[in-house]
Amino acid sequence: MSRGLLIDDRILVDGLASGRDFADKCTTTPLWHYRACRAAVLGVGGQLSGPFLRLDLARQRTAIRELLRLRSDVALPDMRLVVPAMARLAERHERLNVMNIQAVATAEVHQLDVALSPKAAAGVLPGVLDEEDIRWSVVESP
Repeated sequence: MSRGLLIDDRILVDGLASGRDFADKCTTTPLWHYRACRAAVLGVGGQLSGPFLRLDLARQRTAIRELLRLRSDVALPDMRLVVPAMARLAERHERLNVMNIQAVATAEVHQLDVALSPKAAAGVLPGVLDEEDIRWSVVESP
């Protein structure tokens, strides 16, 4: 039985902007989803909004709409299960911000492998995933 996959916000944005379908059992966190939505709505041309700005207007609107309502091929975790795990992890990993704690807790509770963009993989998250025995990999943009 294959494990599901937790994708970060950059992978989510790249997938939606390119029109790709996500694999079965694909999940993102509420905070990664929020950060991606915020960037898309503000559209300032950064790493998260840049992929949308490179699209023609019709495709841009479709991709942003799919992000805001979150397409059905991307799941969100049950936070009733994740929040207690976040509290336990925060005690062990005081240096993590809430967004990263949410990602680790989601992967742990829902037994997900984690797909990180190169930028996310360059931060503190991979070390914590390793400490928590959670499988992760780097996914390059298309």
